[in-house]
Amino acid sequence: MADTIQPPSTRRILLASLTGTSVEFYDFYIFATAASLVFGPLFFGGFAPSAQLIWAYTLLGLAFLSRPLGAWAFGHFGDRIGRKSTLVASLMVMGLSTLLIAFLPSYETAGWVGAFLLAVLRFGQGFGLGGEWGGAALLAVENAPPNMKGRYGMFPQLGAPVGFIAANGLFLILGMAMTQQQFMDWGWRLPFLGSAVLVGVGLWVRLKLTETAAFREAMAHAEPAKVPIAELFRAHLVPTVAGTFAAVACFATYYLATAFALGYGTKTLGVPKETFLGIQLVTILFMAGGILLAGWWSDIRSPRYVLIAGCIGTIVTGVLMGPMFLTGQLSLIAVWLALALFMMGFVYGPLGAFLPSLFPPRVRYTGASMTFNIAGILGAAPVPAVAQYLSDHGGLGYVGYYLSGSAILSLAALWWTRHHDAKVA
Repeated sequence: MADTIQPPSTRRILLASLTGTSVEFYDFYIFATAASLVFGPLFFGGFAPSAQLIWAYTLLGLAFLSRPLGAWAFGHFGDRIGRKSTLVASLMVMGLSTLLIAFLPSYETAGWVGAFLLAVLRFGQGFGLGGEWGGAALLAVENAPPNMKGRYGMFPQLGAPVGFIAANGLFLILGMAMTQQQFMDWGWRLPFLGSAVLVGVGLWVRLKLTETAAFREAMAHAEPAKVPIAELFRAHLVPTVAGTFAAVACFATYYLATAFALGYGTKTLGVPKETFLGIQLVTILFMAGGILLAGWWSDIRSPRYVLIAGCIGTIVTGVLMGPMFLTGQLSLIAVWLALALFMMGFVYGPLGAFLPSLFPPRVRYTGASMTFNIAGILGAAPVPAVAQYLSDHGGLGYVGYYLSGSAILSLAALWWTRHHDAKVA
């Protein structure tokens, strides 16, 4: 019966993997942008301004704690019942959590109730995204021709710059169209409301998909794993640990170059938020370019080889952060952001093909999702808050060394996986 199933077109597969992650990352990034700009005074009004920002960044990191739980839950069903249904469910969880943030009361209105509910919904965002990335990557690479895994695997990765441009572009438009008071009173809620439209588009695309051939073939030869995560840790612990640390650099790079840089640029350097958002919107294109180039290069060499090159470039980028940022010149700040985000493309783009290659189909959803999202805890959850602390007490140069250190850690993990350049079936 399975032989009669018509495979979806290449265009539909790639569109579904790109659209879903674009929506998910849009939802995730509007929170990061709002945390840098408005959540501090809105929900933590009882603290000093610096503490408000640290609390907002702490909630930003909370989602990374819930992402492995989402990876476990959605990975369990993704490996047992299939990729399609699980991807639809993860998108709905993420979208509903984001939409409800638009209706939260501020500290001035309801005290700590608003902050508590914001924390709950941020947890929900992370839970939904925890099941999203792994499924989207599998949707792409399990349908890819043998010599195009890198190029197919880059499509879910492109959802990151697309979602960022949509999120920060909307915040930029609102900032230009409104007074600061209007933006603080109600304007910040509009991007969260707009998520409902994007989720509807993502669901429409994904509901038209069929199951991947790799999953159907795996289920035809053996029963699905009863508890995929137990099998993953019992039989595939080494690639799980190595894959996790290999992905740390991409998270540290991204959140230092976006959320932390936005807060530092506007609060410490005094750059108008519209100006800084505009710079980030231009420089994020370098990340997209890096992902495209990395995907193409991955098919020529290997995803692991490209990730190693990206880590080396990221080490240099971290060393340059302090000297270039502290000049206060917007041109040099823009050059550093462009360089950092271009390197981000090289330490992020190949992960769509690399992490699934470490695991067999029966535990691949769980394995790819767990490695990616545990890396989020290690590489991203503490980054904005720790970077703010390092900047306040040691200077921006230490923040750059922190970035370089994360790249060294990923480089070591990639060396550890030198015998795991397996192909995705």
